[in-house]
Amino acid sequence: MPFAAVLRSEWTKVHSLRSLSSSLLVVLVLTAGIGALVCGSTDVAGEPPDFDPVFTSYFGLNVGQFGAVVFGVLAVAGEWSSGSARISFTAVPRRELLYAGKLTVVALLCLAMGLVTGFASVLAGQALLGSAGASPGSAAVLRSALGCGVYLGLLGVLSAGCAAMLRSPVGTLSLLVPLFLSVFPMAGSLPSSKQWGQFLPDRAGQQILHLVPEGALGAWPGLAVMAGWAVLAAVGGLITLVRRDV
Repeated sequence: MPFAAVLRSEWTKVHSLRSLSSSLLVVLVLTAGIGALVCGSTDVAGEPPDFDPVFTSYFGLNVGQFGAVVFGVLAVAGEWSSGSARISFTAVPRRELLYAGKLTVVALLCLAMGLVTGFASVLAGQALLGSAGASPGSAAVLRSALGCGVYLGLLGVLSAGCAAMLRSPVGTLSLLVPLFLSVFPMAGSLPSSKQWGQFLPDRAGQQILHLVPEGALGAWPGLAVMAGWAVLAAVGGLITLVRRDV
């Protein structure tokens, strides 16, 4: 089966499952909605001198990003929970081709929703912050919106790779949700983790959302570190998929 046909098949699967479409919509609603609430209620006069108006717009991303996590997990591991994995492997015997199609669809859809979310969040946030906000056409604002899309696309791939290794939606979410909700943020904020904590996937990837990136990585290098995590998960998923039986 040609790769284009695999992509169409995977797109049909995603499009036909309401749970997958809803999880992507959650990314936009929670990220932009919470960000707008925070920006609209922020007393800029009481903020410290290093107040970051751009990153404040993405206050809701730490919650909204779980929509991308759920999407990536269900798009891959959902076939094992529903029992349709055997049908997919029969239709596409080359497992690496099927896996590539899944990752491509996950990455592109998360990227697209991430771009919409990024521009909606940062433009609404800066408007609500008024004179304290950054110029909508500034390089930092545009960079953050584009970076939000890439970050969520990579997060979807990372989640899909973990799902391919574990083959269980519940098991994968039970691993990823605590990691991104509490373990990574807490570990990255510890004084003893200033050197290595910046290389955690969320801390590194979200550097691009700051007006002035913090730490030694910077904006695009931080996103490159996030890409490295996504590649590791994707390769791990491929190895597992090829070596194991259904």
